Order: sequence, then structure tokens, then C-alpha cells
Amino acid sequence: QAQLVESGGGSAQPGGSLRLSCAASAYSLQNKCVGWFRQAPGTEREAVASIDTGGGSKYYHDSVKGRFTISQDNAKNTVSLQMNNLKPEDAAMYYCAAKIREWGTTCSVLSGSSGYGYWGQGTQVTVSS
Repeated sequence: QAQLVESGGGSAQPGGSLRLSCAASAYSLQNKCVGWFRQAPGTEREAVASIDTGGGSKYYHDSVKGRFTISQDNAKNTVSLQMNNLKPEDAAMYYCAAKIREWGTTCSVLSGSSGYGYWGQGTQVTVSS
């Protein structure tokens, strides 16, 4: 059964860094859209970063541009999210998700969670001093 598992969450101080990893089993992340999403209590889930693991294109929410970096490791079948210069507003439950990119579309974060059928269980990120 296909499964996505996130890891790497935890607590950081403002300005600190965390690295999240999304590992897939029984499911290849190659040639997919893989996205990182987050949801804080009382807010809607938002897409923060995504990658087209086939073409390599990367997309970021404006709020994380220049601070977060999404990357893929095909050998390990993982997609990671390096989060630098963390801010208190980055605190949330982070989820990874994957979908097949439909012909003629991109993996842009502007598409939100549309079409993402495989989801991990989430990993908590806390940012506080």
C-alpha cells in the first residue's frame, strides 16, 4: 500500500532552521508533483512548496520564497523541505502529498491541494523563542 511519511519536524527558535523529509514506500515519487502543505489551528491548509520531480520545476508560496527550499532525491525516493530563517508564523502541521501531473498543467502551489491523492500523516513544526 502506498504510503508517505514525513519526518524532521520539531521545535526551532525564530531565525532557526529545520529540514523536513517526505519518504514514500510502495509508490514512486518520480515524475510526480510533490507538495508540502501546512495547516495551523484555525486556518486553512496552504501549499508552501512543490516540485515537479520529472522536470525539476519548483514552486513556492510568496511567504516562504528565499527561506524554504524543496528538493528531491530519486535514489532515496524522498522529497525534502529545507526551512531556514523560520518565523513564528511558520508554525504548523506540515504535510507532504503527491499526485500525477496532468498533461498541460504544472505543479504550481497556486493549484492548492487539487488532485493530490496521496498524503502523509504530518509532522509538527513549532517556532518560538
